Amino acid sequence: MEQNLSNLIRPMSVVANEAVQYIAGRREHKIVSLKTRWNKFNKQCMGGIEPNTVLTIAGISGSGKSSFANLITTDVIDLNESEDVIVLNFSLEMVGFRQVGRTLSNKLRRTTSTLYSSEKDLDDNTFRMVVSVTNKLKEYPIYFVDSPTTPTQVKDIIFQFYDMYVKGTNKHFLIVYDHALLTKQVGSVLETISELERVFIQAKKLPMTSIIQLAQMNRNIESSERINNPTSHYPMRSDLSSSDAIFQASDYVCVIHRPEILGIQEYGPNHLPTSNKVYIHMLKNRDAGKPCILEFENDLAFNNLIEV
Repeated sequence: MEQNLSNLIRPMSVVANEAVQYIAGRREHKIVSLKTRWNKFNKQCMGGIEPNTVLTIAGISGSGKSSFANLITTDVIDLNESEDVIVLNFSLEMVGFRQVGRTLSNKLRRTTSTLYSSEKDLDDNTFRMVVSVTNKLKEYPIYFVDSPTTPTQVKDIIFQFYDMYVKGTNKHFLIVYDHALLTKQVGSVLETISELERVFIQAKKLPMTSIIQLAQMNRNIESSERINNPTSHYPMRSDLSSSDAIFQASDYVCVIHRPEILGIQEYGPNHLPTSNKVYIHMLKNRDAGKPCILEFENDLAFNNLIEV
């Protein structure tokens, strides 16, 4: 029992040294956050995707949360060339090749409708560009899990992947989970989500590991009472499905919202414009600052958001 306790309990002297080592590592740029394309978002998140944190991205269906996460997944590789990054992507809502299709849409400035020949056959020149960009994407260190699993299986996959590809290296390990409600149930939905969050809390403690999870909003924000009352337009913590478990486990919680799709013409008490706009509400920011609203131009036709 004494040996077990010694593995669990650590003195202040050890933990304080770890704090100093982390601060020194940040100061000397030996420990860095992974930049994204959005400077204001980076500023709110301690420079980007910070090690040893859980970032939750929530939103109603069609808000663009999967596109937002997909952009982060490629940005951490494209924009951080001096860093060694590896990504494990739990793509539970759509099969992996459709995620790649969104990346191609963004990089080639073509809609997925065009790429998938929904109205007319894709022209030869664009198809050659598709093949060329895809050949480059094949070199990205991104691995996909397409099948829903239980929280215990999620834990096993993460830790086995870590042991196989990350342990003993200096790699940044990014886990993307899309999304929480698609986890294979064990017991009730709340019990499943709570267990999943415990897995993420444990996994984020792995060296240089960051987790991005996507979460669904409940339908309350779409009610006519909320839509007709500007003071109730902005998303709140209680709007997250299984909000308590997700909120407690997260270091950052942001809600991506497109009030335009709810028929709102002036957004919130500040009468923000909605035409072609996407807003990200930072509801929780454990270290870097106060809750805020970030404004973006809607470029989701090309699976992109443009920071204002």
